[in-house]
Amino acid sequence: MARYAKFAYLMFAAPLALAAPAMAQQTPAASTSPAAPTTPATPADPAAPADATAMPADGATTPAPATTAREMTPDEIAAFNQAVTDFTAGQSAQQAGDNAGAVAKYDAAIPAIRTAVEADPSKIDNVNFLANALYADAAAYGAMGQMDKVISLYNDALPYWRKVVEAKPTDTASRNILAGILIQLGNQKLATHDTDGADPYYQEALTLARKSTAAQPTDAVSKNILLSALIGASQTSMEEGLRDEAINMGKAMMADGTIDATNRPSIEVMTGAKTG
Repeated sequence: MARYAKFAYLMFAAPLALAAPAMAQQTPAASTSPAAPTTPATPADPAAPADATAMPADGATTPAPATTAREMTPDEIAAFNQAVTDFTAGQSAQQAGDNAGAVAKYDAAIPAIRTAVEADPSKIDNVNFLANALYADAAAYGAMGQMDKVISLYNDALPYWRKVVEAKPTDTASRNILAGILIQLGNQKLATHDTDGADPYYQEALTLARKSTAAQPTDAVSKNILLSALIGASQTSMEEGLRDEAINMGKAMMADGTIDATNRPSIEVMTGAKTG
């Protein structure tokens, strides 16, 4: 089967313009019972279905038992507050093109954010914050060409994005980010000729992308995500019609100028407009 997908990471820019989450409650005095931090105002529109399995392609896993929320310790609250500061500094560095400085700040922030999520997994704003931090970190590593780190961070972020999307079913931007991550993970599998491993990622991305284009039929970002998922799935699935759907959609998008630079080469090969 011919392969058309280009293994292009970071289909989306990192969510750099996001509002920093609210600071957690001030660290309580040692004599008081620590309170969990206020749910941070998540950095813009993340989303993710509740399947807690990090990698659907590797088979189902036994769901973890439900956990009971606990109060965070004073040290954990202080660390979370510092993580908010570090995340904000990471965004500023990334916007200025200092990706090395950005990853240093994101890598410093992520453990404390993860602790907050583990303390109370039901706080969706904290989950959203962690998903965004991992995603922004991946973008910064990708800009430096460290693609192994990108894939690792995408795999880490995947269950959190699924949870966000499940909690925010009308949030198209978060749904698109999740679909883009799934496509990139599928591309990584396809690049090693693991079509069986790639297909579940593409299929999940297709479902999400179809929902986004149904909600916003003229949105170029949503259309390109769907096209990417179709290009990938047409190489891994036995489902009839996927390749024709990708070709027809790609032709229409080339005609109206909405196709992006990632999808154009694949569609040119699939349509015979370009060889190789």
